[in-house]
Amino acid sequence: MLPNWLIHRAYLTPDRPALITASEQLTFRDLLTRAQTSAYQLAALEVKTGDAVAVLMRNSVEFVVLMHAVNMLGATLVPLNTRLTPTEIAWQLDNVKAKLFITDEDNDPTAQNALTERPLGSSESPLVVDVPPSVPLLQQYALDAVHSIIHTSGTTGHPKGTMLTFGNFWWSSVGSALNLGNHADDRWLACMPLFHVGGLSIAIKSVIYGIPMVLHQSFDAAAVNRAIDEQKVTIVSVVATMLARMLDERGDKPYPASLRCVLLGGGPAPQPLLEACAARGVPVVQTYGLTEAASQVATLAPEDALRKLGSAGKPLFPMEIRIVKDEQSVNAGEMGEILVRGPSVTPGYYNQREASRQALRGGWLHTGDIGYLDDEGFLYVVDRRDDLIISGGENVYPAEVEAVLMAHPDVVEAAVIGVSDEKWGAVPAALIKIRDGAIFDAESLRAFCAARLARFKVPVHIKATNELPRTASGKLVRRVVAAQWVAG
Repeated sequence: MLPNWLIHRAYLTPDRPALITASEQLTFRDLLTRAQTSAYQLAALEVKTGDAVAVLMRNSVEFVVLMHAVNMLGATLVPLNTRLTPTEIAWQLDNVKAKLFITDEDNDPTAQNALTERPLGSSESPLVVDVPPSVPLLQQYALDAVHSIIHTSGTTGHPKGTMLTFGNFWWSSVGSALNLGNHADDRWLACMPLFHVGGLSIAIKSVIYGIPMVLHQSFDAAAVNRAIDEQKVTIVSVVATMLARMLDERGDKPYPASLRCVLLGGGPAPQPLLEACAARGVPVVQTYGLTEAASQVATLAPEDALRKLGSAGKPLFPMEIRIVKDEQSVNAGEMGEILVRGPSVTPGYYNQREASRQALRGGWLHTGDIGYLDDEGFLYVVDRRDDLIISGGENVYPAEVEAVLMAHPDVVEAAVIGVSDEKWGAVPAALIKIRDGAIFDAESLRAFCAARLARFKVPVHIKATNELPRTASGKLVRRVVAAQWVAG
């Protein structure tokens, strides 16, 4: 058992800042008071232990308050992606058998459309219910109790509801602190959505660590840079596209010494971006994580950031990583599937026994990601196994080709997929976004790639686009790229 971490934190450091937004600042005492009030209001709507409470909201104080309120009743938080269609939301509500569905004004139209497909017992907002505090709130959390259910991106078929326990988040927080340290003046900026495990985990870590979370409603490069300068943000979590936009917006202005860590996740990072950060003294620390492991699994220690440029580091204590091929461990430097084991790994997918068994067979989480360990045990993530292109019997990893394309001065973003080919079975094709003012020249780009890649890796087809499809957390959605390619 763990003490209720918000109650305990408010007891230890009640007057420390807990949550900072553009419009308000809450101490841990304030956050606890708001969460307790919300918990009583949820109880008035008959939310109880084991119930699923779905939340469709933008980043806000109310979202954070609701998370803690749901925890205090022993219910399960189900954060929903605000980019989903009403049909997709209705499916997820039904999947978890949601007792209550809470939304904000911006997302209410989508929510109402979803409710026409999947009606609930009540759709009232608990923020306007007034009841006296007569319901006992949990003072302790069981490590194996389910904190939240976060649906995966759903790259094939319906998404899976990943169950994450209090123990999962606790050990993830401990492992991160042991790696990065926990400084008294830390401020962690959350500009990723709270419905994503990367954003939600920051909200939890901030309470466990006793540091403020600076919360942005959405990502804006200029706003993030201002927060780093003016609010003394020390840690920020981003993906590669966010970081590239931050550098573009900032120009030649250096970052202050108070910024000690830019956690870079969301998949393999382009080498040119890492090199640009190293040249400008940006303290980038790569990390590898996934929903099924409550965010971070491996993170590069600060002292290795330059020596192991491009690596996601070693597993956080006490996590373990293996690389296997045909279920057998491979040698250092040899690529295979990344397997993960440890106390931050999910107990399984909600109501999907076979999917859980397959993912967790042998006691290891089979991630579906491709990577390798070097001779010192540092992890390098190459790509998703599902995205692998087999061309004439040769393996082509899209992320490798994308990194080369993005090294071209005229290319802002790139997505590489496999398309059918009579001779080779499949060949790489690229959809790219060109920098403003540049001229698209497919042949020039192919020549650029040919000078840096094996012939079978060079994109046979290259098209330009105005925008590449990404998830709310910034990850490239290659299945949508493939659909767009087919549609022309």
